[in-house]
Parts: sequence; structure tokens; C-alpha cells
Amino acid sequence: MLFPYIYVPHQMEKMQEFIDFIFYEVWCKTPTSGPFGLNLFDGKAELREVMEAFYYSDAQSAYFFYGHVERIYSLFSALLPPQISQFQHWYQGNNDLEKICANDPTAHLARYSEITVDYPTLSAQLASFFKGLYSQSLLGLAALKAKIGEIDDHYQAFVQVNKAGKRPFCGMADLQGEYHSTREAYDHYLPKALYPFNSINLHNLVPACHHCNSSYKTSKNPAYMPKDPARAANRRKVFYPYANMPRAIELRVELQHADIEHLTPAEITLHFGPEDISEEIDTWRNVYGIEERYKAKFCAENDGKYWLMQVLDEWQEGGKTPADFLATLAQQATKRPYAECNFLKRPFLEACRQIGLLDSP
Repeated sequence: MLFPYIYVPHQMEKMQEFIDFIFYEVWCKTPTSGPFGLNLFDGKAELREVMEAFYYSDAQSAYFFYGHVERIYSLFSALLPPQISQFQHWYQGNNDLEKICANDPTAHLARYSEITVDYPTLSAQLASFFKGLYSQSLLGLAALKAKIGEIDDHYQAFVQVNKAGKRPFCGMADLQGEYHSTREAYDHYLPKALYPFNSINLHNLVPACHHCNSSYKTSKNPAYMPKDPARAANRRKVFYPYANMPRAIELRVELQHADIEHLTPAEITLHFGPEDISEEIDTWRNVYGIEERYKAKFCAENDGKYWLMQVLDEWQEGGKTPADFLATLAQQATKRPYAECNFLKRPFLEACRQIGLLDSP
């Protein structure tokens, strides 16, 4: 990830507060709470109002929400205290996104596949509920929307703060901003198909372009490496999308020959740094197809080849030497690295210089 997003607090966070209450104060307290009823939500007045509205509603999404909360309550009532404690550890761990991304061993990360081993029926109900939470038909219900606001409003607040203009997962595509009539889709960074408990947590929801989300990330699991029999454990570190301390990615490009017109991706080598975040970088490269996408850009007629032509044209026609061009580009890349893909243009042209393409005739 080239740079982190700035997290933007919003009224939508209240939905996660509702789910926290349902989990800790309703489901986890089944041994002492008696039969399921609206009284169980008295400790959270706004949620009580929502549940009451859903109870009397004919809307399918209202029935979905209320019915799942009740059914899961019934399944939790059969659990023993140590089992409930285990679920609490899983819930807390899956919602501590920063620790998960850092592969902190104190975060008890849980997947549906692991829960299913001992709790198949409960796992199925949790999966149905949490996969369905991030649904416009549910979030758009008047009783709920009045409490939590709308995701479109969050996006408008988000782009007012996140002004880089590019998407941090690739750095190439524009982020649809305040002057667009549409918005980016929110990607579940930890896929909701694999992980329970965090599908409505804003820390796990990140705007991402179609190429990053649907073409490359798809169903990949950022927290785990692809299966490798040679590894005892396959958990891995991954960039936290809302990190407070941004880290600059270093990129060096090597070209195997000077025939740019016939350059292929196989003849390009990319070196990423710094070394102290190499694991996070490797995860990012794997999940978002970074090597393929950057190499393709270097080989493209209107990108890498055009960048080289710019230098040569300014040298021949404007008297601006390649050294002058690269010096100016270095300044631009420092101030605006993602404008005109300067973070890619500069290392590519430096690689061209290394193999003599910018030498004096």
C-alpha cells in the first residue's frame, strides 16, 4: 500500500456499536438473561427502538436482522462459559484490525472455516448474518438509517479529508472525489466471506477501485499467504489501511536491455523497499498484482515509452538535458509523487539512464 487512508469518524460507526451491544450484552449473556425479547435491548435505547421497529415491520431486511439476532441468541444459550469466552476473544480479535494487520499474536483471528469445526450450525447463522449486514436493503431501512446515517454521507466526508486524488492500493487510478456523482465501492479488507464479526466495521471498509478490488484482490486473503507446505505457519503482515504513521515505498527498476520498443515485462526487474517492511510489501504485491500492473505500465506505448520520448524530445527540441529533466522530476516526485505517476516515472527513467538511453550522442 503506497500510503494509508486517513480514518474519518462518522455516524455510521453507530452500526458497529449496535452489533457490539448485541454480541456482548445480548448473545454472550444468554445464560442469565432468560427468553429472547425486546427487553434485552433496554440498555441501548436507540437499538431498542430499531429492534422494535423491525419486530413490527413487514420488510424482508427487517425480518432478516431481527430473526438472525434471535436465532443466534438461541444457539448461544447452549454454549458453556469457556465457549462463550472463546467467541469473545474471536470477536475482539477480528475487530482489532490494526493488530491483525501487524500479525500480532495477541489478536485471536477467527475464520468461519475454523468456527465451523466445532459449531457448524452457529457458524452458518453467523455467516448469514454478518455477510448480510453490509446490504443497502438493510442499511437503507428508515428506522436504521435515522440512527446511523448513510454510507454515501460517509464517503463524502471521507473524500473531504483524503485528498491524495489517487487510490493507495495501486497509485495509478483516480479516486472519485467530491466533484463526482458516483463513489468508489467499499472493499472489505478482511473479506466478509471468510471472517465473521467485522463486516460493518468502518476500519475494515476501504474505498478501492474496480481493478484493485474485483480484478486483482478478488477473494484473496490479505492475512494469510497462499498455502505453502514448506511453511509451518502462513499468517503474514499486511499494511493497515488507516495507519497513523505513513511509510514511503521505495522502488528501483532494472531493464535488461536498451531496446525500449521491444521491452517486455519479463525483461524488467522491480526492487521494493525499505527492508523493514518487506513482509507488508510482499503481501501488497501479491494481493494487488503490483508487479504485473507496474511492468505493464512501463511497457505501454502511452506510459513508459512516452515518458522516455518526453525526455528525448525536450533534450533535442527544447535544450533541456536529461539531467535537468530528471532533477525537475525528482522535485515533482517529492512534492506530488502520484501526480502523473511520478513515483513510477522517476525510477523508470533512472533505469533508462543506467543503461545509456539518456547518454549524450
